[in-house]
Amino acid sequence: MPEKPTSPPEDKLAAAFIEFMEVERRSSPRTLENYDHALSEFRKRHKGFTKWEDLTADDFRLYLFGMMKRELGRATIRLHFAALRSFFKWLTRRQGWKANPLLDVQLPKQEKKLPVVLTVTQISDMLALPLKLPKSSRDAVWAPERDAAILEMFYSTGMRLAELASLNVEDVDAYSDTVRVIGKGRKERLLPVGTPAMEAVQRYRQKAGVHSGALFLSKRRRRITNQAIADVVDKYWKASGMPVHVTPHKLRHSFATHLLNNGADLRSVQELLGHASLSTTQIYTHVSTQRMKEVYEAAHPRA
Repeated sequence: MPEKPTSPPEDKLAAAFIEFMEVERRSSPRTLENYDHALSEFRKRHKGFTKWEDLTADDFRLYLFGMMKRELGRATIRLHFAALRSFFKWLTRRQGWKANPLLDVQLPKQEKKLPVVLTVTQISDMLALPLKLPKSSRDAVWAPERDAAILEMFYSTGMRLAELASLNVEDVDAYSDTVRVIGKGRKERLLPVGTPAMEAVQRYRQKAGVHSGALFLSKRRRRITNQAIADVVDKYWKASGMPVHVTPHKLRHSFATHLLNNGADLRSVQELLGHASLSTTQIYTHVSTQRMKEVYEAAHPRA
């Protein structure tokens, strides 16, 4: 888990804002880290910065121009400005500031990239790899079972990487075939778990002797880190030989798209993914529609 970010002591406003985000908004450690980084980056890169009160819309336009000159991605730019906008919204609502200079700053539109989705066959082949590949003497004897359970849980539930890393043994209910997940904003949701994933978790727990506490462990029997889980997925992607780079998030994309392809309604998929807005989930309908067009063109005699 990322360490709690701390703003420089001289920037009391930024420090108070980060505390507000943590205590009142109950933001995740990753969000706190990103927001703290965005504020400190602005202070560092804005020449002549003295205090937030002196800034105008032109200062932020100049900062935006500098980010674009450095050829930063639109998503990165929008993430930085989301932090700055939240900060100034807090300043006006909680600190009594009258002006919010960011209201007059127009950002570049978000790039609409369709998520990369694996086929069902590609998923099945990759999920079978942990128990097929030769075991490494450097890993724990139960590492293949753990890795198989990690991959199965990703595809079975569509949960995020950080959500999977934070799972505890008691979060998985073998009687109801469900898992309790704490998502963004520390919101809780209950997800169904498929039989193959539940069986993989049971095999891993039995072989590793995991009875309480963190569900997925490192070789040293500590809670596995986000990076270690990403490395697990990367390992089996490389072993699969697939040209598409597989990440935990691509498994999540595949989970959502496969559900929609097989008749799941958008609202249910939104709840499973833990999306606050239905518009975030709608990106997957474009993937499903694209797949539908491909099937139509391949099968219809007058396509």
